[in-house]
Amino acid sequence: MSTPADHLLDHRRLTGQAKRWRLIAFAAMALAIIALGFRVSGGFHRDHIARLTLSGLITGDDRTLRALDDIERSKARALILEIDSPGGTTAGSERVYEEIRRVAARKPTVAVIGSLGASGAYIAALGADRIFVRQTSLVGSIGVLAQNPNFAGLLEKLGVKYETIKSSPLNPFEPTSEAAHTALAATIEDSFQWFKELVRERRGLSEEELARVDDGRIFTGRQSLPLKLADALGGDREAREWLSAQKGVPKDVPMRDYTPGGGVAGFAFTSLSSWLGAQQPVDGLLAIWQMTSGN
Repeated sequence: MSTPADHLLDHRRLTGQAKRWRLIAFAAMALAIIALGFRVSGGFHRDHIARLTLSGLITGDDRTLRALDDIERSKARALILEIDSPGGTTAGSERVYEEIRRVAARKPTVAVIGSLGASGAYIAALGADRIFVRQTSLVGSIGVLAQNPNFAGLLEKLGVKYETIKSSPLNPFEPTSEAAHTALAATIEDSFQWFKELVRERRGLSEEELARVDDGRIFTGRQSLPLKLADALGGDREAREWLSAQKGVPKDVPMRDYTPGGGVAGFAFTSLSSWLGAQQPVDGLLAIWQMTSGN
């Protein structure tokens, strides 16, 4: 016949067993989550090839720079840059270029231009060790521009007079003066010289070869090869073959996608963030291809 003490011991034993099973179940769940994350990410500490997409307007935003910094500090054996962009701000493109060069100093880096890699996007591509293009990719647009809106005509039609006291010759409510035009032209020319020198140095062009491509024109991928703006035709597959043949990166190393501001993620998030970024107003000189302007 069971005594109250026996019931108490049985209760304690059952309670202890339940706690142990809960702990085991919790540990198993935690391990499963960690294993799933490890598998999805391709293994945080495993060898992999990093892939980063640069699309939309390039502004040198903190998220993109952090993604490049993460890649530099990661176990990535190499970096493949997927570029599909008309360009962006000159200073922002310069920042992205410099970060790409930092990565390239430690890991082989390849740029793969999709539909468009122009102006500031081409500046970013220059940071890579090798540039791949599609036959119909649009490449180049080596040029810099500044846009100063002129609302003088609109205000006149509305019967609005705008008076201003200023220290600068620039005013969007007045026609651009000769002094303002000269000041802007000097600024643009200086940035343009920097852009051309970067192309000449990174692509190994002579002055004559540079003169053939520095007038702001856009070229197809096929045209860009003899002009030395790109190295070869191809995409990710050809980029991986080159990394294997020339840099010793095994073909079976998994690919890991890095997303600005989000670590490992899909391309949908990259495209969305780039699209949102393109809706924001930007300041400063632009290195961006515009079909209507011919630059």
